[in-house]
Amino acid sequence: MFARSVSLAVVFFLMASCAALDGARHSRTFVLRLRPGQELKTELATLAREQGLEAASVTSAVGSLTDVSLRLANKEETTRWQGHFEVVSLSGYLSAGEFHLHMAVSDGEGRTIGGHVMEGNRVYTTLVVSIEEHLDLRYRREFDPASGYDELVIERR
Repeated sequence: MFARSVSLAVVFFLMASCAALDGARHSRTFVLRLRPGQELKTELATLAREQGLEAASVTSAVGSLTDVSLRLANKEETTRWQGHFEVVSLSGYLSAGEFHLHMAVSDGEGRTIGGHVMEGNRVYTTLVVSIEEHLDLRYRREFDPASGYDELVIERR
């Protein structure tokens, strides 16, 4: 019965915390299972907002997509594909305010493409994403004159 209830859960929370010698918790882990038709960015933003995440990292992702939307390197526009794709990598950071993710997907011939995750990545059969929240950190962005972009600033809470 336990296996059945876990498989039906859209999100379940694991108290997988890292303990220091003082017993303080420094992280907690979330596992999000997306179902057919759900959109990746929308679901991650909902989790981050509902859980009040201030600094988290994607630690793994396994699953498939029918619609892929990525911004390729040094491009302004979003490139879109339709078909059946395996997620071979998803990495990045997120907080309740914003996030920055990169993803690589492969097609049925093994061709792989990757880039910045944009809106419009729809799940085919399932997509399981593991996220680790860093309880002693806070993420925010500020303008960096060296790059010309708003860049990540990491602060201690």
